[in-house]
Amino acid sequence: MSKENLTDQERDKLNAVASTSPQSYTTQDDEIDLRELASAIWKGKWLIICITVIFSVASVFYALSIPDEYKSTVLLAPASSSGGSGLSKLAGQYGSLASLAGINLGGGGGDDKVAIAMEIIKTWGFQESFIEQNNMQVALFAATGWNRANDNLIINPDLYNEATRKWVREFDPAKGQTAEPSSWELYKKLKDRISVSQDKASGLISLTVEYYSPELAMEWAENLVKSINAFLKERDRDEAKKSIQYLQEKIQETNVSDMQSVFYQLIEEQTKTLMLAEVSDEYVFKTLSAARVAEEKSKPKRAFIVVLATILGGMLSVLIVLVRYFSNKSS
Repeated sequence: MSKENLTDQERDKLNAVASTSPQSYTTQDDEIDLRELASAIWKGKWLIICITVIFSVASVFYALSIPDEYKSTVLLAPASSSGGSGLSKLAGQYGSLASLAGINLGGGGGDDKVAIAMEIIKTWGFQESFIEQNNMQVALFAATGWNRANDNLIINPDLYNEATRKWVREFDPAKGQTAEPSSWELYKKLKDRISVSQDKASGLISLTVEYYSPELAMEWAENLVKSINAFLKERDRDEAKKSIQYLQEKIQETNVSDMQSVFYQLIEEQTKTLMLAEVSDEYVFKTLSAARVAEEKSKPKRAFIVVLATILGGMLSVLIVLVRYFSNKSS
């Protein structure tokens, strides 16, 4: 039967059936689901508000409990080496001969020393010596903050007794612990407070120390530069002395004039290295901008902590409301 021959009543029935097609049902279901979600969230609005407020208030107390820390930065440049070019030439000409003699000429450039110095600063052995030389054990391990009013560190009495100047922390001998923190424990405390980076474009180095006390942060940053300069200066000075002594012995042992000439050139360059080590305090790093006492804290970012915790609390509370709603509906 054609649609033209249908009565008006029959056409209305066909149109009604077409309006209830699968596509129409899908659209209606989607609308119902969104409305249902909105309705479930609205019904649980007080639970959402309560949980979000709890997270927000707790984050405020947590953020306020975190002590302020201050950052002090030293801007450094590679120290120029007067004997660098000479050593570079000799390294190219007599590098293999010097290696046989037990002498490391290297490239003679400052870049190698800078890279070595930056890596040495991060090592356990160097930081262990640095901590001992500057008596940083209590400040690193027992301090929990800084009192701006009297410019004193806040020391945890459960770890260190300031009156008797003794460590009183509880320890487990079975784990190899003692009342006094070990070298490894102190190293873990310090390594996260020191950062060294080099700008690839300019070649300048930034050495940063972060700590509760801004004055101690500045002091440690300056002492780190002095310590690494002194460390490498002493090492190169000892190596140069041993090399000179060895070369002088070799000169006495050989009668070949060409070999003696080479040894004399090596002695000359090692003498330049020794002289530079004896004279210069800024042996590897030259200070361009000294550290300063910070006036503003570097962390914590309290506002960020509160905002993030509030958002997480809101998301968690909405999830709880929806889970409860659909679990009750299914049951």
